Amino acid sequence: MRTHRFPVCSVLLALACVFSPGCAEFGQVNQGQVVEFDAAAGRVVLISDSNYMDPRNPRFDVLPPLTVRIPADPSEMGPAPLAGRLLSIDGETRQAVVYDPAAAAFQTIPIALIEQLDGVPPADPRVSGRSFPIIDRREKTIQVYWQGRRRLVKFSVSEEHFNLPEDTWAFGDEVRYYFKDPAQALRMMNVTRTDVNAAK
Repeated sequence: MRTHRFPVCSVLLALACVFSPGCAEFGQVNQGQVVEFDAAAGRVVLISDSNYMDPRNPRFDVLPPLTVRIPADPSEMGPAPLAGRLLSIDGETRQAVVYDPAAAAFQTIPIALIEQLDGVPPADPRVSGRSFPIIDRREKTIQVYWQGRRRLVKFSVSEEHFNLPEDTWAFGDEVRYYFKDPAQALRMMNVTRTDVNAAK
């Protein structure tokens, strides 16, 4: 779960735009989870966060998905995002919500909870340096880490769902971007992989 430093000016400008209504005169800011990333085409597909004012409780639930071109200037782009289709998981409701690209819709999948640990920070040895999802094909279990909620979950699903592509169970990176044309990002910050505190 390594983080990367993003240029200080870009971080501060992006954060300022999020919290400054006046920024709308020059452009707008949006953020969401990346569900597809085509590096060759320079394009991301993301699900916007309807609860962006509460960053500790993201809610990636806005359809249709948005397709956005990454900044033309590489210096305005943070670390390349990792894509993933898992949008939320909750042991209490025993449900996971994933994005289905074929239907361009959400799919709710029942899970059999094995363990859920909340309040697990990215630096915790149980997640730091590990690549998720962890799929155990012998035990038929899946372990995921939802950094936005600091939630580590181990569960199983039906055979049908277990055989879905691996990125079904991956949380994509969250990105924040500044734009004037909704289809073209002028600046893009990888929130998941940026150490914002390093900009201070």
